[in-house]
Amino acid sequence: MVGVVASVGRNGVHDFILLRASAVILVLYTLLLAGFFIVTPSVTFDLWQGFFACMSVKISTMLALLALLVHAKIGVWQVLSDYIKPAFLRGVLQFFFSVLILAYVVFGFSIVWGV
Repeated sequence: MVGVVASVGRNGVHDFILLRASAVILVLYTLLLAGFFIVTPSVTFDLWQGFFACMSVKISTMLALLALLVHAKIGVWQVLSDYIKPAFLRGVLQFFFSVLILAYVVFGFSIVWGV
């Protein structure tokens, strides 16, 4: 049996489950942010900073960033493998997008923990 080493998960079913789980995490995080805006009549910098200073919000943001990393990595891999046929170009683009997504997560971590 031939294994797919370019996949994020072990196989297509694992990727499918990772996509759905990361989507649920992202929806829950979106609801958290929407709830903050609904219960806060006027958002000021101090309220926003206080909201993100809370440890549970920091942890939720980190979880959402990691879910976004997984979701984007699988999505980019699927789109590139469907539409970019030359293997070298596909590999270069996958590397570029992987570095870009990882940079987003690293900067996200540093921004959230810098509050």
